[in-house]
Amino acid sequence: MALIEIPLETGAAVSGLLDRADNPIAIYVFAHGAGAGMRHPFMQAIAAGLAARSVSVLRYQFPYMEVGSRRPDRPEIAHTAVRAAVARAAVLAPGSPVFAGGKSFGGRMTSQAQAGSPLPSVHGLVFLGYPLHPAGKPSTDRARHLDAVQIPMLFLQGTRDALAEIGLLRAVTEGIPQASLSLVPEADHSFHVPARSGRSDAEVLEQVCDVMASWMRRIVDTLRPDR
Repeated sequence: MALIEIPLETGAAVSGLLDRADNPIAIYVFAHGAGAGMRHPFMQAIAAGLAARSVSVLRYQFPYMEVGSRRPDRPEIAHTAVRAAVARAAVLAPGSPVFAGGKSFGGRMTSQAQAGSPLPSVHGLVFLGYPLHPAGKPSTDRARHLDAVQIPMLFLQGTRDALAEIGLLRAVTEGIPQASLSLVPEADHSFHVPARSGRSDAEVLEQVCDVMASWMRRIVDTLRPDR
């Protein structure tokens, strides 16, 4: 794991962490959620799990997290960070297909950035716990921009996620040809599962990494010139 500096167009910079896989098939640009930065154990576990599955991972901080603020950046600022991280990933892993996305807020900011103007060289978006609506306020308003995303999208979502009523999210993804939904039974927004599930949180994250890596590998295979 290497500490990386990611320059922003404002002249400032944010930090990143590169988990480089052996013989990587791709690199995933991984944005954190609203309340925890790139070093959160969840972020570390996903990055390590993907690296073990031949996917390098670039985690990074949003500007507000870099300076220790608890208030998330305005979307336009967050989008700038997403674009800067994607550009840095392309330099760090030349020739590797790039994927982007993130946990909760980070995934939403990435999808908004892609919808506004396609992220260069990004072949797919992967979201972990997409925040479709605030807790207790079911709505699909936050999904309106997703129709403008023209590359494959994978949504990994716990069936007990308070920020995404599963019926609503299923309807959203079924209405977008390039979207796929993978449900994690009994997991909440943090991908925690109760003891009655018979699985541990670590086992759930292994499953999540398996799904992510397999999905990315299938897309990478379609990019081969002999296909």
